[in-house]
Amino acid sequence: MALLLAGCGAPAPAPRPAPEQSSTFGGTDRAWIEITLAMHEQVVPLLDVVPAHTGTAATRDLAARVRVFTEAELPELRALHELAGLPAENPHVGMPMPGMVTEPELAEMTALTGPAFDAAATAKIGEAVEQAITLARSEQQNGTDPRTRALAAEVLAARTAVSSR
Repeated sequence: MALLLAGCGAPAPAPRPAPEQSSTFGGTDRAWIEITLAMHEQVVPLLDVVPAHTGTAATRDLAARVRVFTEAELPELRALHELAGLPAENPHVGMPMPGMVTEPELAEMTALTGPAFDAAATAKIGEAVEQAITLARSEQQNGTDPRTRALAAEVLAARTAVSSR
């Protein structure tokens, strides 16, 4: 019986250490990381289809500029997500909110051609940029984690450079 309780005499496997987490993450930091990560990941498919669907250099240029900083920020967002100890399942993925490119919206846009696609894609990318600015400002004002606040400052600067604000 003792052998059964002890796993037949085999030593129990050593527990794997959890990723080192920081206690500097407040609620605003955690929410900003999750929402911004979801927004970044969901705008990429739209940016992917722009070159094949657009008829204008301006739309192509906007998508290319947004892609550069979005893809540059994704690794840091993912690292912060892990450091904050957030769940693997992001509750904001697919959430219909300003700036979020949902699958139905992407399907609607890719069914469009010419100027209609350009207008829809430009509007949605602009919405994503503006929402990222709003969220980054909130993180700057209310966040507590220095690394998260620093990334929010980068997000704010990059998007302000392409914003119509």
